[in-house]
Amino acid sequence: MKINWGKGIVIAFVLFISFILYFVMKVQTNHKYDNELVVDKYYQKELLLNSQIKREENAQRLTEQVSITTDEASIIVEFPPTFDYSKIKGKVSLYRPSSQKLDFETPVSLSSPRLLIPKSNLADGRWDISIEWNYQGKEYLNKETLYL
Repeated sequence: MKINWGKGIVIAFVLFISFILYFVMKVQTNHKYDNELVVDKYYQKELLLNSQIKREENAQRLTEQVSITTDEASIIVEFPPTFDYSKIKGKVSLYRPSSQKLDFETPVSLSSPRLLIPKSNLADGRWDISIEWNYQGKEYLNKETLYL
């Protein structure tokens, strides 16, 4: 059987497509490859979007904003000094877009207007920080992206 250019090109395409499909199937069926959603319970979180927008608007209306800064050893979250810090309750969530395993939350319990989060357990790179807090029955939400 003689192979001409046309048959050779068709055979090359078939082999290339087979090669690609083999790896696509391998990744989809092998459990060691992580195919998780970016956020657990994505659809339930989407339903809470209106309340989240309201909390963000409450935070933007403040005359003194929550500030998020970093130094060599920690991330510093500073609440407005006009608020009584002992009445501030909430949580700080650090979200790592590249790996869900590194995400964590810490409660807001203040002994001063500042909350320190040590960098020692944080990997370098992008972190999305979300501060959900409550002061005298009013809810606030501050979000920021940090690069460590």
